[in-house]
Amino acid sequence: MVGVVLHVPSAVLAGNGGGERFYPPFQRALRARGIKTRMVLHNRETALAEIAADDAFHIVDHGRIQHPRALNSASAYLMPFRYLDPQGVRGFSSLGAVRFDAADQDPAQAAAFFAMLQGRFVAERQSRYDQPDEILDIPEQCIAVFLQSETHRKVGETCHLTMRHMIKALLARDDPRPIVVKPHPRDTDLDTFGWLARKAKKDARLQILPANIHDMLARADVVVTINSAVGIEAMLHRVPVVLCGSADFHHICETVQSRDGMEAGVQRAEARKVADDWPFEAYLHWFYGQMCFDPTAPDFIDRFIARVAAQGYDLL
Repeated sequence: MVGVVLHVPSAVLAGNGGGERFYPPFQRALRARGIKTRMVLHNRETALAEIAADDAFHIVDHGRIQHPRALNSASAYLMPFRYLDPQGVRGFSSLGAVRFDAADQDPAQAAAFFAMLQGRFVAERQSRYDQPDEILDIPEQCIAVFLQSETHRKVGETCHLTMRHMIKALLARDDPRPIVVKPHPRDTDLDTFGWLARKAKKDARLQILPANIHDMLARADVVVTINSAVGIEAMLHRVPVVLCGSADFHHICETVQSRDGMEAGVQRAEARKVADDWPFEAYLHWFYGQMCFDPTAPDFIDRFIARVAAQGYDLL
């Protein structure tokens, strides 16, 4: 009997990317523990039927499969952390419904974990996508807006405001601060850039810059995005986040569900910053240290086996 079936992209099967850094080492680690595995091509149309047809445990790449013998996996925004989730990944993961309490986290451990993440990402100016080395002239105390491509992901399923409504809502506020917008690096929609350019001509506060994410965050008073991974990165800079969509890291963010709600959302975020009411260290320790998985950690396979056992399946 095959113990674990890995449903992976074609690029992983071909050995040239698309999870190559995770799945082959994961498979080798499982086999080293005596757990049989095999890889199959992830087919969203047939995955659930494939699971029902055998008695193995299944790991589904970028899946939204809900089955007692399945977990969904994907990068959890920051490398190398991963989801192994019974409901989905990112905006569809089960983490969004889990209660977070900062008081449950050990302050010293949380601080050390936070410092490690800062050293890895902030100090090195590293992000999920390649960032420019050049340091651009970014205004201090700006409102930093990070856009997402609507052409390569199902943004529409998780957004409360569209990109244009989000920008319009910010421009409608009586606030003199610069609004600095970074387009998504994968967005090639010329209509988006044309629309932004026209808005910038009409309102001098609006600036469109292809800057390094960390340089923008270092100068921002607040971050506004639909549900981009930059929300997590903003926490590493201790910058409050206003979300305009559903996200599984919403617990210490403010969420805006309409254009009329933008003013109150930004005000709430900044009021909490003044009151020092943002438990960034505790939250990232909980999110990454307890809820997600680090494949490079010595206890990764043990934690994985325990997660599978929690669903009633014995791998050993």
